[in-house]
Amino acid sequence: MPEETLFESERDMDTTEVAQYLRTVAEHLESGDEFTLESGSESVTLAPPGRVEFEVEVERETSTSGGSPEIELEFELEWDENGTDTGDLTIE
Repeated sequence: MPEETLFESERDMDTTEVAQYLRTVAEHLESGDEFTLESGSESVTLAPPGRVEFEVEVERETSTSGGSPEIELEFELEWDENGTDTGDLTIE
């Protein structure tokens, strides 16, 4: 299925700022409120359903030029745009 990027933002932040950002998203998820992500003139408003598909991925990126490897941690939430629940979710 083709993908369309609706919003993208990347910047350096200290870990305290990242934790606060994730806490704010978590609070909206827990309360069931819609929320808006904003960066500059870009924004997207999201209203996830009560159940979503949740993926956690950790990758090691190695440089072909011999630089230090980097660790990448990704959290991904996915749901049908029509808002239907995705069923059981198991995290081990």
